[in-house]
Amino acid sequence: MVEEVNHDMAQFDALNVGTVVNGKVTKVEEKHALVDVGYKVDGILPISELSSLHVEKVADLLKEGDEISVKVTKLEDDELVLSKREVDADLAWDDLEDKFNNKTTFSVEIADVVKGGLVVDLGVRGFIPASLVERHFVEDFSDYKGKPLDVKIVELDREKRKVILSHRAVLDEAADKKKTATLESIQEGSVLEGTVQRLTDFGAFVDIGGVDGLVHISQLAHYHVEIPSEVVAEGDHVKVKVLAVDPENERISLSIKATQPGPWETAKSKINVGDVLEGTVKRLVPFGAFVELLPGVEGLVHISEISHEHIGTPEEVLTENQKIKVKVLDVNFDEQRVSLSIKALEEPQQEAKQEVQPEENPEIEEASTGFSLGDMIGDQLKKLK
Repeated sequence: MVEEVNHDMAQFDALNVGTVVNGKVTKVEEKHALVDVGYKVDGILPISELSSLHVEKVADLLKEGDEISVKVTKLEDDELVLSKREVDADLAWDDLEDKFNNKTTFSVEIADVVKGGLVVDLGVRGFIPASLVERHFVEDFSDYKGKPLDVKIVELDREKRKVILSHRAVLDEAADKKKTATLESIQEGSVLEGTVQRLTDFGAFVDIGGVDGLVHISQLAHYHVEIPSEVVAEGDHVKVKVLAVDPENERISLSIKATQPGPWETAKSKINVGDVLEGTVKRLVPFGAFVELLPGVEGLVHISEISHEHIGTPEEVLTENQKIKVKVLDVNFDEQRVSLSIKALEEPQQEAKQEVQPEENPEIEEASTGFSLGDMIGDQLKKLK
């Protein structure tokens, strides 16, 4: 009996506030657990000292018989208060500081979704702000709970127990590596698959493997383009040809039209001598009118082929952007020339011809019959005698 008392006194002397001891859970209540650490009474482990994160009930994390390490936070007479949270935090900080200093990437599991971001348990509370979760905007984070994410520590303050993590930093690092590899491997003249990322007034930016290249508006199509959205939209998958690469400034010039057949190649199967086509008057010049038959393909209606009537200038008959029908007179694809005619499709205006009725001419009649009027009267007079 004396030995047991002496043992309890020795254990009591060994315990101080801040001491870390091992113990066994003897009882689990909703808001606290009792832990045997070899003291004369079991220590109380409040739910608030169980974890750095919010816990609904102790049974979510502990059960009777579990062996855990705890720190003494209060020791007065027969009251012993313990903390598991502080032990976990002390063990975690050195590791976290090492990861922060070495910019280490490591995996965590999302413990909770709160306003403004995500929470993880690192032995201390770690927080991932919403802006540091992904490279794109995320409206709803509810699916992230329980999901593993690779993160880096971007801010660490041991005194304030503040740990800020970023998954976006990991994604940015991977994107930078991919961009560098692409810039080193890409070559002028290469034809690649890409995705249209965004449109501007002067062209379209296309992702060709972790790096965006610019397709200038003049390189979108073989014909004149007013705005890029006439040809492509964000998200479109396109083929592009690399025109130029500037790795130092991370600039790549691309072309979509260089991967497509030229308009005159397409025209070979669509324009033939004798065809009647519809076109748009694009330009009027002193010697005629240029008519667009296909995007990028224009033909000339010479002023002499505009009308059957004599005209001084094409403006007397035609206006720019007017839709007209024309007939193909001649085609030279090698020289990219098409001769057209408007008047070939119109009937010439004929002046009304008046028919001249022959006047009665006795002399003509006499000549045609071989008898004169006198002969006929003379015969009649003889009969009367």
